[in-house]
Amino acid sequence: MYFTGFADEAGDSIETQIKATLELGWNHIESRSINNINTTDIGENEFDYVCEKLDENKVRINCFGSAIANWSKDPRDESGFQENLESLSRAITRMQRLGTKYLRGMSFKIVKDVEPDSPDIERSIFEKLSLLVKICEDAGIIYLHENCMNYGGLSHAHTLRLLDKIHSSNFKLVFDTGNPVGTDNHLDKPPYKKQSSWEFYSNVREFIEYVHIKDCIFIKETDQIFPELYFTFPGEGHGDVRKIVYDLLKTGYDGGFSIEPHLSVVHHEQSEKPVDLIRYQNYVDYGMKFMNLFQEESARMR
Repeated sequence: MYFTGFADEAGDSIETQIKATLELGWNHIESRSINNINTTDIGENEFDYVCEKLDENKVRINCFGSAIANWSKDPRDESGFQENLESLSRAITRMQRLGTKYLRGMSFKIVKDVEPDSPDIERSIFEKLSLLVKICEDAGIIYLHENCMNYGGLSHAHTLRLLDKIHSSNFKLVFDTGNPVGTDNHLDKPPYKKQSSWEFYSNVREFIEYVHIKDCIFIKETDQIFPELYFTFPGEGHGDVRKIVYDLLKTGYDGGFSIEPHLSVVHHEQSEKPVDLIRYQNYVDYGMKFMNLFQEESARMR
């Protein structure tokens, strides 16, 4: 069991990300971006520098938070898929250097005005995702699928369908507690209700390898990909965080918990402090609050 997080929410530089990690008493980072560029895409010299700083501070990258097959990638776009393949190749090279075994990926965008269960769309998704996973398998990397605004995130049934179609022991799930709160449940017919984090989790629990801790409250729909959400500290929103953490512990989960706060600066006391400092403190506060929640749920096991 270990704690980690998307430390780019604490700050842009690797120095700030390491500082926040160490302040929490952790030694893992789920690396998504350095100076606002995905870790897969930063220059070679900058990546060398990142490796140097990690080694100096004895901090490890446990997971690459890639953008591969994410909610912006159309499964019908062949040139875009080639970019995914190139990105995956770069990521694997860097992951192998760092000794990182997990890559966070998704299952392509939900195509507007097209039935997501249509045979053509599904065939394209299954074929492309199978290739991505096979490349990871050959490299000894585990492809962690996140339930987000992608095909697999349409419902727990869609995630189970992916698991049935992608025949690889290197294809596993990262479950995000907060994502179902703002996501339509495509088990129903329009107008869709929002998903239940607990229901989604309960149906995929046996396949969960890793967990993202996020919590929020649904506010309203927007004309963008994502609805308006109010992000909260863990256990204060509608993501069933406490209930899910307790159940994970009760059922023997021994993997990582990765915080993804998404907090705005208003979650910290209003003051003359610079935004960067408030952002940093929000991340550390979030990590502390989650560790407290974890300890409380662990105590219930005794």
